[in-house]
Amino acid sequence: MSSEDRLDPATPEREAPLADRPAAWPVHGSRDLHRDDWIVALREDVVARPGHPDDRFRRLSLEHPGAVVVLAVDDDERVLCLRQYRHTNRQDFVELPAGLRDAGDEPSVETAMRELREEAELAATSWQLLLATYASAGITEEVHEIFLARGLSEASRGDFEMHAEEAEMEVFWVPMAELLDAVLDGRVRQGPLAQAVLAYDVLKRRGGLDAT
Repeated sequence: MSSEDRLDPATPEREAPLADRPAAWPVHGSRDLHRDDWIVALREDVVARPGHPDDRFRRLSLEHPGAVVVLAVDDDERVLCLRQYRHTNRQDFVELPAGLRDAGDEPSVETAMRELREEAELAATSWQLLLATYASAGITEEVHEIFLARGLSEASRGDFEMHAEEAEMEVFWVPMAELLDAVLDGRVRQGPLAQAVLAYDVLKRRGGLDAT
């Protein structure tokens, strides 16, 4: 195949829509580096290239059930934001309501509804999945499902109690245009928030947002 063929989108390799594809390389050994009664664990695997059983290498895998993220937008195009301390990076990040998918087979949209209610004391009448992205494919299986929530109203968090960093969390509203500028300027850098805001902007321009 010539270099021109490799670059030509009309060649058979590019006839199907561009997409990631499943694969599984041989694993010749595995051991837990950390595992306790929490749902997140760290594992080390010994992996080999297909057809090369002697070419082995070690890879860390962070087992993770995934998470939901909620972009809550009100009728004035304001976004419900949180400011939360993250010890690993020693920063108070501007974030969106989010949480682990740690409730068994609970549908992800129901997890998103629960997280919005618990963290922001809000409910929504309209829910749309904007994106589903791997957080860091080289080390974890964690998937972020990012939802747009609209038709907002106040809702009690009930008997849910905030703990640790969440107990110091700040809740505030930001105009969408201001939040987009902060992302593009690099002043707000939390990944799921940036992805959510950029996806919202693109879909709005393309007419891809569900009608409320």
